[in-house]
Amino acid sequence: MNTAKNNTVAVFGATGHTGRFVVEELLRRGLVPVAVGRDGEKLAAAGFRERGIGTKWASFDNLASLDTALEDVALVINCAGPFMDSAAPLAAAAVRGGVHYLDVSAEQPNTRATIEQFGGPARDAGMLVLPAMGFYGGLGDLLATAAMGDWDSADEIRVGIALDSWHPTQGTRITGARNTAPRVVIVDGQLAPLAQPAQEITLEYPHPFGAQPSVELPFSEVILMAQHLRTRQLHSYLNLAALRDIRDPSTPGPAAADASGKSSQVFVVEAVVSKDGVSRKAVASGRDIYAFTAPFICEAAARILRGEFTGSGGAGAPGAIFDARSYLEALAPELACTFETPA
Repeated sequence: MNTAKNNTVAVFGATGHTGRFVVEELLRRGLVPVAVGRDGEKLAAAGFRERGIGTKWASFDNLASLDTALEDVALVINCAGPFMDSAAPLAAAAVRGGVHYLDVSAEQPNTRATIEQFGGPARDAGMLVLPAMGFYGGLGDLLATAAMGDWDSADEIRVGIALDSWHPTQGTRITGARNTAPRVVIVDGQLAPLAQPAQEITLEYPHPFGAQPSVELPFSEVILMAQHLRTRQLHSYLNLAALRDIRDPSTPGPAAADASGKSSQVFVVEAVVSKDGVSRKAVASGRDIYAFTAPFICEAAARILRGEFTGSGGAGAPGAIFDARSYLEALAPELACTFETPA
């Protein structure tokens, strides 16, 4: 592993909406970000250098530039979607350089491919490859892991996501247009294609949402959970109000509601784990799914750089290498969590 500067983190896609939040969060935590971008003019105009933040240009079709961008860093956070384009070349560069790799992909095919392709090489190199360390993906995995507790298996895991609105970034729109692969869930203990038409049900979400018509719409959390949680069934739902927003081409992008740059969007994520007629639940709520991704992934970066994880390397899910409950609780006040287990 490259330990020349063990508190230095490269952020790919640093000029993007999520990338800027990540750079700011790294600074807040006392880590040293290096802003990496594919557009030299945008990178120069972003004001990083004026604040003493190092910058590097790199392109995913230029392997030498990727290797150079990862020199003298210990970890890389990839915010540069679509991840179907960026994950493989950047994860490969990270393995070559002995640099831990994290991304914020919500894409199921890419998340699965990253784990399968780089798990062995990462383990051999003694480094970690953690895809989908964002709102979609890692958050659901950690909530389900916390709810599972000491159970070694479950009959069913159900994840429900409710947003009061979804104003997508341009990157989200581009990814959605290109990511046409069939989605998967877990049926009878195995990954299986999502049944069509997708199931619509009404879920009772915690305050402030209440009863919400929802549709089965799994993201990368399914791929992560399949790596380490044993369950016969796994289904993931999104409220229809949020889905209507993102499907409407006239819905504008996220708008800052305060000086932090966060939007006013509110979210709740609920993971319910059931076994033998008994249910356990973990619930998280917060504001702005894009802004929240920054403290979420930076908590992983900080723990990895401090050596606070289980195992010696490889690719997989956060619930398998971090203590799920302490990880979630460490995200306060950005994330409010409750854990409900039977007496």
